[in-house]
Amino acid sequence: MIDFNKVPSPCYVMEERLLRNNLQLIKSVKERAGVEIILAFKAFALWKAFPIVREYVGYSTASSVAEAQLAFEQMSSKAHTYAPSYTDYDFPKFMEYSSHITFNSLSQFNRFYPQIVKSGRDIKCGIRINPEFSVVDTDMYNPSMPGSRLGVTASNMGEDLPEGVTGLHLHNLCENNSYDLEKTLVEVENKFGKFLTQIEWLNLGGGHLMTHKDYDVDHLVSLLQQFKAKYPNLEIIMEPGSAFVWQTGVLVSEVADVVENEGQLTAMLNVSFACHMPDTLEMPYQPAIRGASSEPIKGKPTYRMGGNSCLSGDFMGEWSFDEPLKVGDKVVFEDMIHYTTVKTTMFNGVSHPSIGLWTLDNELVLYREFGYEDYKSRMS
Repeated sequence: MIDFNKVPSPCYVMEERLLRNNLQLIKSVKERAGVEIILAFKAFALWKAFPIVREYVGYSTASSVAEAQLAFEQMSSKAHTYAPSYTDYDFPKFMEYSSHITFNSLSQFNRFYPQIVKSGRDIKCGIRINPEFSVVDTDMYNPSMPGSRLGVTASNMGEDLPEGVTGLHLHNLCENNSYDLEKTLVEVENKFGKFLTQIEWLNLGGGHLMTHKDYDVDHLVSLLQQFKAKYPNLEIIMEPGSAFVWQTGVLVSEVADVVENEGQLTAMLNVSFACHMPDTLEMPYQPAIRGASSEPIKGKPTYRMGGNSCLSGDFMGEWSFDEPLKVGDKVVFEDMIHYTTVKTTMFNGVSHPSIGLWTLDNELVLYREFGYEDYKSRMS
């Protein structure tokens, strides 16, 4: 359990114990199902924790040259790369750091595959397919929404795979369960089944929230085993992001002021929803606060939480507390490791939270503190 008296504010703190619990579950699924499960950097890229991650999984997925290079340098392995588009400028770097490269369109494959052949590199090439099926309600997070720019639909795929394509890649889930994956596989077989016996690998993308307490892991393992038995030629790859660090850490903030306007109490914090918790506004969702109720309780002190940027909409709430909040009180936002540190901004130059690990020895190891030079260097 984190001792918040030892934690500076603001700070993201990940618990090593909880991280290892998730990693052990993921490793067990990998071994039981006989599949490859790799880390998606788009959700979690705290490379100082990669020595722990590498004890359980050895590979990662990248969507940019920076992520691919990070995989090579810090995961000690080449990346499974997919990017919505490649350019002549960046593609040589992608080839340098990638074991797999998936193309978003047939035109991109046709344009860049000759470079791979000419390079002589042993890179496995794939095409991203769009099953045109999704259970994701929020369009911003729905890769299979109508008119999506991501992946090739069955009608555009043609009768034969281009020479040089050894795998297919799909991604249509977002923090979903194994039953949604089961429905997806039905659609994939119906629309792309003729290709499944012709390829070597199938990447099922991300969105598999297997570390959620309500996830049916046994069903996932059984589903994957059955699919592999049906297509023994296929190496199955999964690349969840959130699942690796789901419920493994918090964002520690504190109350800087309490303001009242027309009966509305707002606790002004030293963190920002817009800058430090962007998914809460994009999805949107109201995060849990430790020791508080996310549903207002009559008779209890109730506050809206206000961020410290000047964006008018940088607030959320309400939450009820057992005692009135006062300046200096810690406010701890739960589950703030995935899709936070990778998406934060320095809008307004607001103080960026530090990043740390709460170790198995019950000590805080600060991975990084941020200051003026970090802001200045980004604004060059």
